[in-house]
Amino acid sequence: MPLIHHRVPDVSLAIVGRRPGRKVVQLGHSWPQILVTGRVEDVRPFLAEGAVFIVPLRIGGGTRIKVFEAMASGIPVVSTSIGAEGLQVEHGHNILLADTPAAFAEAVTRLLESPATAQRMAAAAKSLVTENNDWSIVSRQFAEICRKTTLRQQGACK
Repeated sequence: MPLIHHRVPDVSLAIVGRRPGRKVVQLGHSWPQILVTGRVEDVRPFLAEGAVFIVPLRIGGGTRIKVFEAMASGIPVVSTSIGAEGLQVEHGHNILLADTPAAFAEAVTRLLESPATAQRMAAAAKSLVTENNDWSIVSRQFAEICRKTTLRQQGACK
């Protein structure tokens, strides 16, 4: 935040999510520009107000639904490689990836200072999600996996 704030003094950050850690909560108390919400009923208002969605994960597992959620909402995303791990994204086209604090701050600042770049990247990201991860596409793929699994199980039972 200090690196970004130095170049974009009016920047603010909303950290939205359930059970923020003690250090994250302290950030909200230390910086007036940082809002730590904890759990919210609806994340959409925060997405609607956001200029850049950041995923500064250094460790982690599980799904990366929040990245696709931001992309589908038309918000450009900056993530660490770990934060976008397993996603079919392309650095510089539909996402910016950065793994050091300086590179991460540079990527966020680049999008904040260049609305045209942010808009182009957000459009590419939204296109990626709607073309490949729309519910109608995913549900067809899931149904096909279930069909093949059932056929294999039926064949094994004979």
